[in-house]
Amino acid sequence: MSTERGTVVVGGSTARHSPLRSSLGLIVAKAAQTGAGFAFWVVAARAASDREVGLTMAAVSAVMICTQLAVLGTGSAVIVAVGRGEPPARVLDAAFAIVGVAGTALALGYLVLQSVMMPETALVSVLFWLTFLVAAVTGTLVIVLDQALVALGRGASATSRYVLGGGVSLGAAALVAWLSHSTSADVLMACWTLGTTVACIVGAVQLRRLVGYRPRPSLRPARGRPLLAMGLPYQLVTLTERAPGLVLPLLLAHMVAPEAAAYWYPAWMMAWAAYSAPMLMGIVQFSEGVRDPDRLVATTWASLRWSLAVGGLAAAVLAILAHPLLGLLGERYADSSAGALRWLAAGLVPYAVLQAYNAVCRARGTYTEAIIVGVILGVALCASALWAADQGASTMALAWLVVLSIGAAAVGLRLLAVLRRVSRGAR
Repeated sequence: MSTERGTVVVGGSTARHSPLRSSLGLIVAKAAQTGAGFAFWVVAARAASDREVGLTMAAVSAVMICTQLAVLGTGSAVIVAVGRGEPPARVLDAAFAIVGVAGTALALGYLVLQSVMMPETALVSVLFWLTFLVAAVTGTLVIVLDQALVALGRGASATSRYVLGGGVSLGAAALVAWLSHSTSADVLMACWTLGTTVACIVGAVQLRRLVGYRPRPSLRPARGRPLLAMGLPYQLVTLTERAPGLVLPLLLAHMVAPEAAAYWYPAWMMAWAAYSAPMLMGIVQFSEGVRDPDRLVATTWASLRWSLAVGGLAAAVLAILAHPLLGLLGERYADSSAGALRWLAAGLVPYAVLQAYNAVCRARGTYTEAIIVGVILGVALCASALWAADQGASTMALAWLVVLSIGAAAVGLRLLAVLRRVSRGAR
């Protein structure tokens, strides 16, 4: 292996994996992460009250919102820059510096805002603030690590870091549950944060071992500004995809009741295991579309087929086993959330269409259209779910599915038109 600033090589080549191997590797990794996450909440539900679990789930959602905001599109910008042949090391140095600062600032801002605006449900212990900050920063870095390794053709490496990270957080939660049966939300949050920290450390080691990169974060404007200019439009597209699912638990916890968030979040988290297939396929579809624009149509259809095949299988399993799976959290969770999980699992098909459409928009640079569609759809999803909140998680999920399906039908027609135009232009 040889390493120079500006080049990243392994044995004289970039040793790229095939797009399918990267996609499936990422899906396996996310499945492992989701499985460990579900096991974590099973343990948490037995170690703490519904209120404490709900507050922890809301805090985790807040961390995820901070990470999605703090990325600032740098992960997508890395994919574009590396796909166009720019030196990976310099791009990564700027990306890691930007997200490290942004993650810290956004986490602090959220904690202060929550303390001022929602003091009755805010967690103000030193332990919570510290673990929230660490989780936000390491979680943001992990997102960039994922996309950097996809850009470098090593997306399958995600499996080991998510398995290790999930195992650590689960082990910590199990130890806490064994020592105490009245665990507080800040302790649960600390256990969860250990997992993201370990995943971040493992990812840094993988970059060094797999592609010879040593992180040297740099905030030089000459490097950071082009990356931000390139990444921010992609960031807005990503936010429209992820924000509804992340914001809703927060809205439920602080506008309805922490218990409402506690019953909604497990169903959403498990459905996200199926949704991860089209989401991750979309990342690889975007990466390959940048590297080889002439194959965009073929790549899109292949990604959509695999999204439906892999994600559809996961969704079917979740729908069939919804009650026993949620029963692991407790009968009250199974009774309250099993119907919601079945409705959300049915949303795999429209979600796959939406991801394929957004990936094409990213690859073609038509992000304004995707942002407008995403904002309208995201607002409608959250509004419909909150409107149905008083009727329980199942009715919320049904409202979510109806709105998502209408949106997917509209963008699906648009996707077909775009692909036909691209196909005609390539002839």
